[in-house]
Parts: sequence; structure tokens; C-alpha cells
Amino acid sequence: MALGIGDDAALLNVTPGQQLVMASDTLVAGVHFPETASGRQVATRSLCVNLSDMAAMGANPRWFTLALTLPNDKANAEWLADFSAGLGDIAKQHDVALVGGDTTSGPLTLTLTLVGEVPVGEALTRGGACSGDGVFITGYLGDGAAALEAITNNNSLHRASDRLLQRFYCPEPQIQTGLKLRTIANACIDISDGLMADLGHICKASGVNAVIQTEQLPIAAEVRELSPLDALEWALCGGDDYQLCFTVAADQLAKVEALIELGELDACRIGTINPSDESINAVSVIDKNNRLLTVEKLGYNHFGH
Repeated sequence: MALGIGDDAALLNVTPGQQLVMASDTLVAGVHFPETASGRQVATRSLCVNLSDMAAMGANPRWFTLALTLPNDKANAEWLADFSAGLGDIAKQHDVALVGGDTTSGPLTLTLTLVGEVPVGEALTRGGACSGDGVFITGYLGDGAAALEAITNNNSLHRASDRLLQRFYCPEPQIQTGLKLRTIANACIDISDGLMADLGHICKASGVNAVIQTEQLPIAAEVRELSPLDALEWALCGGDDYQLCFTVAADQLAKVEALIELGELDACRIGTINPSDESINAVSVIDKNNRLLTVEKLGYNHFGH
């Protein structure tokens, strides 16, 4: 970085042989996080979910900007100190620098723009999946939706555990996994809107279909215990997990399985990519008896309910 905060714009030194990767997200109180979230929780969630986009592209995050709109009740030294501490902790952890932004008054809203680097021609995209690929997911599914249910449902008999609160307010961006996948995966996306919706984006971009096996979905025991009836829907459609969903060609499957066996890759196979078939849903779900399941809700809709 040649020039950071303090001028009209930042000057950034780009590493030779690298392409810039840019991603922006806007988060609104009451929509993307509860109104009751603390300053630290707002900050950590906002930066982590944006860093997840860098992971999905196999990029190394370098810099970010922040446009922060604050209501009067948040524009005080205590809230801002809590917010700044959380933002600084995540930025330091992932070695990213805040290089600019803006502050305004209004409903609590944050827009972050992340800038990263990736070697020319090595970025992961949604458009490379091929028939015969295995479909993999990192970590657990359903944690984010289960946490949100426990946080926001006053009638819930269960409270969100510390682990679930951490998964919602400070999801771990899978940066190192994304870097590993650059030479392994055909296609990749992060799970923000739900597995069905996001794997559907891969299918659309790649011109393929996918089949998911419910028995292979990685769902934490505490999520199943929180609501046995809802756990599968949370995993398929809940979103807010910020894990990576990626596809791997048949000739790379042994390599991936070996990395998983050695503990060098926290992932599991959940399905297969098939040729495009417009007569069925882009993403199909089957149970342990190979029966096709009907999934009504495909994922989070940014402009609907």
C-alpha cells in the first residue's frame, strides 16, 4: 500500500502477476443481523462475511473499505470503541488493511468492499463445474440458521450455544481452504443464501445439474438436537454458514479424499454433478433410500420473504 487513510483515495501497490479480486456487501440492521447485536458483533460479522467472498474466489484478501451509516443511539464513544475493536481483531487476524470509506447518519447499515489478489488465471469461479464432478462442502451446514432461530425466537426452548453464537457473529472465512482449492476445484462458491440456492448458482453458471444426498450432509449434533424437524431445512436452505461448496473432477477426487483423510482439508462429499436436464430442478435432493425429496424453500431471497 503506497497511501492509506487520510487522503481523497488510497494508492495500492498490486503484486506483479496477480489479478485484483473485488467484492462488496451491504448489511442492514434487522435484515442481516439482529438490532440487538453489539458493536463488536456487528463489526466481526460484517467483515467475516465479506472475507468469505475472497475465500470463494481463492483470493488472498489485502484491503477493504467501509461505508458506515449510524443511527443516533449508536453514534457514541462506547459503541464505536466496541465496533472498532471487533473490526480491528478480524482485520489483524486476516492481515487486511482498512484503506478508506465514509460515515453518514441514518439506519444502521454497513457496506464493505474487499480487495484481494489471485495469480492470473487461477481464480475460482462458479462456472467450471462439469458432469461427473464430486460436490463437497467445508465444515458444518445449518449452524447459521440454527443460531439465528435461537437468537431471534423468544419462544424457543433453547438458547444459542457459545459455538453457535460464534458461528453467526464471527463465521470463520475459509481463506486458507480457498487458496488450497485453486489448483484442485473446478468451481466454488460460499454458502451465504443456503446450499440449495448457492449450489444452484454453480449449476446455472456451469450449465449442469446436481444431486445432493441428505445422509452425507454435515450437520452438527447440537443443531439436530435444537430442532430435529428443522435441522435438514436449515442445512439445505438456511444460509449464513459461510462455508465453501466446491466441485472436483473425477481425476482429482483421490487427491481431495487424501487431503481430507490427512486432516489437511476439512470437507466432505455431499453429492455429484450431472449433465444438464431442464426437466428437473437444477439441484435435486435424495434421501438414504434414493427417494427424491421435495424442497419448497430454496434459500434466502434478497428482495422477498
